Amino acid sequence: MSHRFLYRRRVEFADTDVAGIMHFSNFFRFMEVTEHAFYRELGLSVHPFNDEISDDKDSPKVGWPRVHASADYRMPLKFEEEVEIELLIEEIRTKTICYFFRFWKHPDEPEKKCLAATGRFTVVCVSFDTETRRMKGVAIPDEVRDKIETAPPELLNS
Repeated sequence: MSHRFLYRRRVEFADTDVAGIMHFSNFFRFMEVTEHAFYRELGLSVHPFNDEISDDKDSPKVGWPRVHASADYRMPLKFEEEVEIELLIEEIRTKTICYFFRFWKHPDEPEKKCLAATGRFTVVCVSFDTETRRMKGVAIPDEVRDKIETAPPELLNS
């Protein structure tokens, strides 16, 4: 079972503003990319609706829209800096998962490593009614729940 995932990404030119600093909105994109990579690591997908792409035809056909997203910024990330995004599972409920993210600047230099930002997503598990074209909140499938767990409190508080 997994409660923590690390993902590396470089700040690209398109991620920055005129000052060469990562635009605040791109922190949300980086969090989402990290979440998707986490699901792939677990052998899952956040969008398993294309049977031509999905290896597992029996995988649960659920989606994960956001019902909450937030970020707090501490230090700028600049063009061409490598950042390590840490995803921690903060809480698992019947239909929702709460993620906590940390953005680590200088991840390979222990004496310089520092927290650039934190963020949170709350996602809800939904199924899609093909007749009404509406989403409906559903319980997190066992296939997902069996692969994840809540992070220990000491990881969330450090």
